[in-house]
Amino acid sequence: MNILFVGDIFGSAGRRIVREHLPHVLDSHKIDLTVINGENAAGGFGITPALAEEFFDWGADVITTGNHVWDKRELIDYMKSVPAESHEHARRVLRPANLQAGLPGYGVYEGLIAAGPDQGTPYAVVNLMGKVFINGTNDPFRAADEILENIRKSSGARIIFVDFHAEATSEKVAMGWHLDGRVTGIVGTHTHIPTADERVLPGGTAYQTDVGMSGPYDSVIGVETQLVLNRFLTGMPGKFEAATGNPKMCAAVITCDPKTGKAQRIQRLMLGE
Repeated sequence: MNILFVGDIFGSAGRRIVREHLPHVLDSHKIDLTVINGENAAGGFGITPALAEEFFDWGADVITTGNHVWDKRELIDYMKSVPAESHEHARRVLRPANLQAGLPGYGVYEGLIAAGPDQGTPYAVVNLMGKVFINGTNDPFRAADEILENIRKSSGARIIFVDFHAEATSEKVAMGWHLDGRVTGIVGTHTHIPTADERVLPGGTAYQTDVGMSGPYDSVIGVETQLVLNRFLTGMPGKFEAATGNPKMCAAVITCDPKTGKAQRIQRLMLGE
C-alpha cells in the first residue's frame, strides 16, 4: 500500500504546482491514500471551504492543518456542519487534535481505503501540533497515546498516518521515536523547508522531520523576500504577502504492509515546474 503526503500548500503558487503534478504522482506511485496539508493554501494563511473542496476534487482523502487553521473564519462553520461519525468532506478536514477541548472540528479521521487491491482496509489520519515555541496546545505526546488507544478500540486500524505540525526539530524527532512501531508514518510540517532525514525507524515507522512546503521557494518560507527583509532590517511591522517564484511540490511517499501497518520505505519528492 502506498500513502502520499503533500507538504503545506502555500498560496496560489503552491496550489498551481500541486495541481500540475498530483495526477501523475498518484498514477506513477500507485497511491492508495492521499493526505494534503492545506493550512497555508489561502494566500499563505489558512484554508477556505472552497479550497478544501478543490483539493478533494484533485484526489485528497484527508486534509490536515496547523497553527493557521482558524485564519479563515468560514472554516469554523464548515467544520461544525458535520457530526463526528460523518465521512463527508468537511469531516475530513482536520485541525490539530491537541488544541484546547471544545473547539470546532476533529483531529483524527478514520476511514476505509476507497479503491485498489486494498479497498476496504481501515486507516486513520492524525493531526497533532507541537508545544515547543507554539502557544495554545496541550501535550502532544500524551494526546498521541490517548488517540492511538481510541483507534485501537474503534476501527482497529493498523494503517495510521500522523502529520506533526511543529517548530522544534527536537520535538519532532522525539515524537518519531515515541510513536515508532505504533504508527505507519509520522512526518513533520510547519517549518516549510524539506529535511533529508527520511528513514524507516527500527519499529517499522516511516519518519521525516519536515516534508517541506508545496509553494514558492524564491521566498522566505513562502513570503515575498523583500517584505521579510524589511522586517528584519528595520523592526517595523508590515503586511506579509505570499510569493510566487520557483514553486515546488514537496511530498513524501510511504510504502507499507496493509496487514501489519509497518512501513517498508519512505521516499521524499520535490517537483518543480
